[in-house]
Amino acid sequence: MSILTDPDMSEIIDDFCVESETIYNQLEDLLGEYEENNDKAKLEEFGQTIDRVMGAAKSVDADLTGMYCELGKTISYKASQSMDKALLTVVIAVLFDTVEILQIMNKNINSDKEEKVSGINLEVFGSRLRWLADKFKNIRRSSVSVDNESVLEDQKSIDDLLASLGL
Repeated sequence: MSILTDPDMSEIIDDFCVESETIYNQLEDLLGEYEENNDKAKLEEFGQTIDRVMGAAKSVDADLTGMYCELGKTISYKASQSMDKALLTVVIAVLFDTVEILQIMNKNINSDKEEKVSGINLEVFGSRLRWLADKFKNIRRSSVSVDNESVLEDQKSIDDLLASLGL
């Protein structure tokens, strides 16, 4: 039995959902602040903030939520190092979509104890993620050292996450 569906864990799941929603609102605020002043530090902060949900999600068997958080984290870290303003515009849109997907899953976890997404075409979203992953393949994450091996491993982690999501 999953922690999500275990009646003895319902209070923990409820707390997870409440805290996650608060964090998702913070993430939207960070993206809005980025749009106002193009401060790349907001993208780095986005990655640090979404990481909090990622860890909690994995501890309550919300694996899909954890994977989307990890993708958002990786993309935001890589975007914080990009100089391409047009690409960053796409990144912000994708990160807003990521937060929306996470909010939908959070509501479904809260109401149905199930990670599901409805009303969003995940295949189209996956295409955007694959396109971004390709654009970022030569950008290292700020949290890793600069060498070709870490760049390749970081890109492999994005590719592995996309494959895990069926994207």
